[in-house]
Amino acid sequence: MRYRLTFMTGLAVGYVLGSRAGRERYEQLRKMARQAAQNPAVRNAAESAAQSGRQAAAKAAVTVDSKFGDRLPGPVSERVRALREQRGGTAAAAAEDGWGT
Repeated sequence: MRYRLTFMTGLAVGYVLGSRAGRERYEQLRKMARQAAQNPAVRNAAESAAQSGRQAAAKAAVTVDSKFGDRLPGPVSERVRALREQRGGTAAAAAEDGWGT
C-alpha cells in the first residue's frame, strides 16, 4: 500500500510539474487531494496502517533481541533494547501471539 501511494504521489507531482495545463488544473488536483486526505475512510485506513506498522516493528525488535541480541554488535543491540523498552514490548508478549517463533 505504501509503495502504491508513493507511486501515485510521484505520478501526480510529475504530471503537475511536467504538464502545461496551468494553474487551473493544478488547483483542481490540489482540491481533489485535499478532499481525499479529509475522507474519513482514508484517514482510518492510514491510522490503521500506521498502528499495524508500529506493532509489527515492536514484535520484530523483541524477536531480534531475543534471538540475536548476544550476536549483534553492541550499539545495535543497545538500540534494539532501547526501542523495545520505549514501546513497552516484552519477550512474553511476542511469544503470546506466536510471532516470536
